[in-house]
Amino acid sequence: MSTSAPTSSPEPPEFIRGSLIPALPDDLAIHCVALLPRAAHPSLALVSRAFHTLLCRDPGPLLAARRRLRLSDPHVILSLRPPASASPLFFLLPHPGWPPLPLPSPPVPVSSSSSVAVDGNQVFLFGGSVSGVPSPSVQILDPRTRSWSVGPRLSSPREFAAAVAHSGVLFVAGGCVPSSPFWAESLNLSSPDAKWSPVPSPPHFREKWMHGSASLAGKVLAVADRGGLAYDPAAPPTEAWAPVSPILDMGWKGRAAVVGGILYSYDYLGQVKGYDPDTDCWSKVEGLEQELPKFLCGATLANVGELLYLVWEGKWKGKGKAKGKGEARSMVVIDWAAIAVTKAEEGRLTGKVLSRDTIVFKDMPKGSAITHCIALEL
Repeated sequence: MSTSAPTSSPEPPEFIRGSLIPALPDDLAIHCVALLPRAAHPSLALVSRAFHTLLCRDPGPLLAARRRLRLSDPHVILSLRPPASASPLFFLLPHPGWPPLPLPSPPVPVSSSSSVAVDGNQVFLFGGSVSGVPSPSVQILDPRTRSWSVGPRLSSPREFAAAVAHSGVLFVAGGCVPSSPFWAESLNLSSPDAKWSPVPSPPHFREKWMHGSASLAGKVLAVADRGGLAYDPAAPPTEAWAPVSPILDMGWKGRAAVVGGILYSYDYLGQVKGYDPDTDCWSKVEGLEQELPKFLCGATLANVGELLYLVWEGKWKGKGKAKGKGEARSMVVIDWAAIAVTKAEEGRLTGKVLSRDTIVFKDMPKGSAITHCIALEL
């Protein structure tokens, strides 16, 4: 798959002059820091301005060193849409308790109606609208270099599409004119010169408005307003598309995440539920009632290192007089919880909150909404 040159590149870091560890060249010092566990990073960032720059402001060299050492940790990228703007802003959440790191904006300022998929260390941003017109753009974010590049354009402009990365292939469906021969299309990432190819689909399946998508049990699933769809890439073309199970369709409400072969969703009653494709059954994740709020505004889910992450829009709990209230009006608070879920023999699901944290986005106006929650290894 060919891409254009990155549209932005990081500024030269401040620690290129041997300022991390005086007795060592900085490339060797970065190698040593890369070997340390993540739990040591918050304390290390307080040692000097150079360490703070490496760990907080420009982690690219450190991430590159960890990649060479085949060390990686799950990270979360969050996108927020300000109330006065159609285009979301992207942030990297590197470590629990740390402030979010702003990422460059994509070169094409698409709206929050764009879709995302992750393959390896890259985030793919599909479509969306520009000035109210659907876009065929494909934009690729590399968080390691904090830069964007432009990928092969979609054959059909689209917004609010279903998008999934499955076995090295990108699948995109819906969000465009139903009569388009490219209503569903795929891109093989293993080929450097790959182009989007149409995925044949029955016309009567196309009159749908997509709300979410996932890869589960070897199939690409999409939840829609008039019945969800399942696509099996390994099946013959005439048998590849089918409606999802009515039980799955009734319980899947938009944003979802797959962890350990179970699809998790958050319903309107404030319950986290898991769907097991082997038994075609939803089960409530028990044990969370006392540890999580009853209703999580704007909740989304992600698989972060095989833990179920629940992320929602929180409320500012700081204390202060008029100044503090003014600051609260100009910031966004996001809460998250890392949950380990175990499955009993009877199919019951039990969750345990391993950690919780609150992230404050000081420069985001109140009313900003979560548009994407993306997990990947860096």
